[in-house]
Amino acid sequence: MKKIAIVGAGPTGIYTFFSLLKKNVPLSITVYEQADEAGVGMPYSNEDNSKMMLANIASIEIPPVFSTYIDWLRQQDDAHLARYRVDRASLHVRQFLPRILLGEYFRDQFVQLVAAARAQGFEVNVHESCQVTDLEATETGVKLWVENDPVAERFDLAVIATGHVWPDESTSTRTFFPSPWSGLMEANIRACNVGVMGTSLSGIDAAMAVVVQHGEFVESDDGQLQFNLDPQSQALNITLMSRSGVLPEADFYCPIPYDPLKVVTENAIQREIDAGADGLLDRVFRLIVQELEQADPQWSARIALQTLNADTINEAWFADRKKHDPFHWAQANLDEVERNKRDKRTVAWRYTILRLHEKVEEIVPYLSEQDVQRFTSGLARIFIDNYAAIPSQSIRRLLALREAGIINILALGQDYEMKVEENQTRIFNQQQSWSFDVFIDARGQQALKTKDLPFPTLRQQLLATGEEIPDVGDDYTLQEPALARGHIAFGALPYLMHDRPFVQGITACAEIGAAMARAITQPASWSRRRLPFMEV
Repeated sequence: MKKIAIVGAGPTGIYTFFSLLKKNVPLSITVYEQADEAGVGMPYSNEDNSKMMLANIASIEIPPVFSTYIDWLRQQDDAHLARYRVDRASLHVRQFLPRILLGEYFRDQFVQLVAAARAQGFEVNVHESCQVTDLEATETGVKLWVENDPVAERFDLAVIATGHVWPDESTSTRTFFPSPWSGLMEANIRACNVGVMGTSLSGIDAAMAVVVQHGEFVESDDGQLQFNLDPQSQALNITLMSRSGVLPEADFYCPIPYDPLKVVTENAIQREIDAGADGLLDRVFRLIVQELEQADPQWSARIALQTLNADTINEAWFADRKKHDPFHWAQANLDEVERNKRDKRTVAWRYTILRLHEKVEEIVPYLSEQDVQRFTSGLARIFIDNYAAIPSQSIRRLLALREAGIINILALGQDYEMKVEENQTRIFNQQQSWSFDVFIDARGQQALKTKDLPFPTLRQQLLATGEEIPDVGDDYTLQEPALARGHIAFGALPYLMHDRPFVQGITACAEIGAAMARAITQPASWSRRRLPFMEV
């Protein structure tokens, strides 16, 4: 049997294991998980989330393992679902539910996966509460070390599926949290002036983690949501902030699986890539314009799409939102998307942008350095704003906090500075400054480089090749150093974000897992990255 190590037992590790099982070729698989329970994944763990935090993906979008998420939910007893304020009768495939509940689903699927693999003749070992401290590529495979054990174990191939990387809890203080997943869940936040950097779902969830310590949300018989602040917490004030100060829109109705695009097809994108880096972004933008004009000519005319380019479309996209109070916009948008969900109405331009982002992402590794910067500040922001639309319930909670006078939005502008002091955090731009008693940085996962790898020997092996980011093939196996080829599959999302800025999410985990499983039986792969690394 080939000996395979899977480092990380979150969604990427699970989908890799499941894809190997489907090939029906018995292997020796050892799973390493640093958390107490394998199969949950940090974004969905009980330790790193509260019941208030909603997963931004519904059952209809989650690739099933042994059962779909909705079928698993329907198998749970009413009392268990009630713990998360979930009513069995109201369950549906497009529903957004607490992250912890999704973590329980993945844990259950992982347990089934281990049992099924053993039944098929796999040798399976699962090490929980076990941190992998180092990896080394060798001519014959991989050496792997774990904490408190000086002896390395040898494998034919190691799968790195370590998932998101957040600052360690030791970097948090009583007044500053470098991420919402760095000790915030266990912290007691007093009623004070709280600042949250980020207005996306991560920022909103950070605010929710604070407010539930000082009151509760109550839903009336007519479905209206309000927040009742505890009398002793009147000093609580939360400010969400970002450069633009705009809030994300609510998740919108659209057909799933996606309808195919008509202009920006895989072949069309490949033709433009083959034509060379010079002018690539502008050529693809013209294809985007054609796609949008065919899909929604009225919207295209309204924003004067024909007059825009890859640099100016970003301003046009956000123009209406910036003209309005963010909470008024959120209420109007919420009313619109809920009406469309009831009527099963698809807004063509939104749906088209949603389908475009994965196709257009393919050009990123081939862009010139200048066009990478243009893409990052333009089209990428539009795509992220579109696919990162958030659950309607999160918008309702935000509006309830606004009605209670607890929360506000701050637009910082493009140039601002942040200074973390002993008892407060100060934010200032050229016009004014703001001080916060407690501050939470909720800007989400940042792209990481080779120098950030937590495995010292492998890190040095990669740095010796001159690669600033891991160079992976189409099956995510490392291409450099040569020793690693066919021996290390690299599916850690933060390190893939330079070439694939939209790679985060469960569907990406499933795709990456399936590709890495191919590396076991089809070791040869071509490099996904043809051009030298360019800073994003």
